[in-house]
Amino acid sequence: MPRTSAALGRIQPSATLAMTDRVIALKREGKDIIGLSAGEPDFDTPDFIKDAAIAAIRNGQTKYTNVDGTAELKEAIAGKFKRDNELSYAPGQISVNSGGKHTLFNALLATVEAGDEVIIPAPYWVSYPDIVNFAGGTPVIVSAGADQLYKILPEQLEAAITPKTRWVLLNSPSNPTGAAYSGEELLALGEVLRRHSHVLILTDDMYEHVWYAPTPFKTIAQVCPDLYDRTLTVNGVSKAYSMTGWRIGYAGGPQWIIKAMAKLQSQSTSNPCSISQAAATAALNGDQDFLIERNEAFRRRRDLVVAMLNDAPGLNCPTPEGAFYVYPDAAGCIGRKTPDGKTIETDEDLINYFLEAGNVAAVHGAAFGLAPAFRVSYATSEEILKKACTRIQEACAALK
Repeated sequence: MPRTSAALGRIQPSATLAMTDRVIALKREGKDIIGLSAGEPDFDTPDFIKDAAIAAIRNGQTKYTNVDGTAELKEAIAGKFKRDNELSYAPGQISVNSGGKHTLFNALLATVEAGDEVIIPAPYWVSYPDIVNFAGGTPVIVSAGADQLYKILPEQLEAAITPKTRWVLLNSPSNPTGAAYSGEELLALGEVLRRHSHVLILTDDMYEHVWYAPTPFKTIAQVCPDLYDRTLTVNGVSKAYSMTGWRIGYAGGPQWIIKAMAKLQSQSTSNPCSISQAAATAALNGDQDFLIERNEAFRRRRDLVVAMLNDAPGLNCPTPEGAFYVYPDAAGCIGRKTPDGKTIETDEDLINYFLEAGNVAAVHGAAFGLAPAFRVSYATSEEILKKACTRIQEACAALK
């Protein structure tokens, strides 16, 4: 009799990847689909990073490495944390993994067990609750709507903490909303956390370099140094360096957590790809000036998409301060009817309508823990974004 594990039964397939697969299938059928569901920069990996990978292959760097990263890459990561975040980590405090998702998976699987609670602000990245569920823990969802610019307040965090709280997950800038916590906002959350010494803090900073706020990016261990010993700072090269397929994520944090993550990794994937590690070393050590130009391109796209979606009947799109997503509130579309008489009852109905009527793919808000809304990735050209947003405007205008 076919049987899968109870742990597998506690999780769902990724909604974002499911939509990406759907878009690929429709395009193969010849449909003119504009995919705004994938969180992947359209920029290519810079040539100096590619060259480092090619050199690594030619130099025979194709063997096993240390299980959680080469000494060279750990040194580069330590340099990045010091340069960008004013954080000092020794090699034994750094973990290198096969992508940011793998970093999160290792950290939570190595530290969470039945009875543990993990506080997750919503909207959240789709994988956070499922990883906690897989580990046997309990996700505790704290919602922050568009009226709060999708950021939780200190009093909400205080109310959510219990003696069972193991971790608090923070993601700034956010996937799916682009919401970004200022240094002052992190200080206020830190004031709550320092009153609860049993709580660990995991901060997912993957979109650090896609930043539009008037004040500089800050991470919580930087503004609250007294929380350093219980904070795991997670990052990677996927988004800023357009290296999604290279699969390198990393973290800096307490040595006991890093050691536990290495133990788990030694019995799962072993080391990340040696070639990708060489490329990531070059990325972190190389000239960072190209990030400024790309960030400005993302800013222009953000402004275009926010303006056009706010002109769509029934949508309210806050202006994000980072990442390359917008998260329009779609409450004004719920309960209305499509031209063929179907009622839009949920945000999943709405994105299915956009796909069928407008050939535009997005991801419904319920997958991110806060509905009715949907996520749009603007990591594509302005020409394509104008076309997609026009189709969404027309689809919304056609609702009765």
